[in-house]
Amino acid sequence: MGNAASFSFIGCEKHGLRDLLNDDVILSISIRAQATSKKVITKEEWEKKLNDVKIRKEDMNKLVMNFLVTEGYVDAAEKFRMESGTEPDIDLATITDRMAVKKAVQCGNVEDAIEKVNDLNPELFFHLQQQRLIELIRNGKVEEALEFAQEELAPRGEENQSFLEELEKTVALLAFEDVSNCPVGELLDISQRLKTASEVNAAILTSQSHEKAPPMIPLLATITTLDLAMEW
Repeated sequence: MGNAASFSFIGCEKHGLRDLLNDDVILSISIRAQATSKKVITKEEWEKKLNDVKIRKEDMNKLVMNFLVTEGYVDAAEKFRMESGTEPDIDLATITDRMAVKKAVQCGNVEDAIEKVNDLNPELFFHLQQQRLIELIRNGKVEEALEFAQEELAPRGEENQSFLEELEKTVALLAFEDVSNCPVGELLDISQRLKTASEVNAAILTSQSHEKAPPMIPLLATITTLDLAMEW
């Protein structure tokens, strides 16, 4: 790859960062990079900008650890901790449980996710229950969906106006045989699952006093985008 390897990841190769960032991590960063990229710069411009930035090794290590913990790469985080001496701000053992909750929501196993979530905020609990209702509707279980909405969600809607509005939107799905013509049909889209899963992930991170949005993502996204571009 020529000179690209010498400045990619700002010298963190001393701690085996390239080995730590497996294909899943690189893909995650690259997707974020593609979504946020606005301007293409030359290799010379990049090198100049990079040389102008002064980042302490300790700060970079903390950013890397923050990203690995937030995104759930427990094995990479443990390896990076051992090689760099950087301690995470939460117990790495909790990552597996957190990612299990997130994965359960992403796969539509909302009931399982609800059982795993403890001591989280009422808004999150409502959205998990709402997602469970959406899954019942998706699977054509109309009577069960109506009963669930009445017994589990309606009481919460009486206490919170925004919950009531979201419940009404969700129940509206039952009024349409063809949800593609439903004004709120997007609730059945996979993006709704991902939205709820991200909310779960953020809530658990917050409860563990960990940043829910790693600040190093834009930095690594930029670095990785340029690095991959130079390989081609």
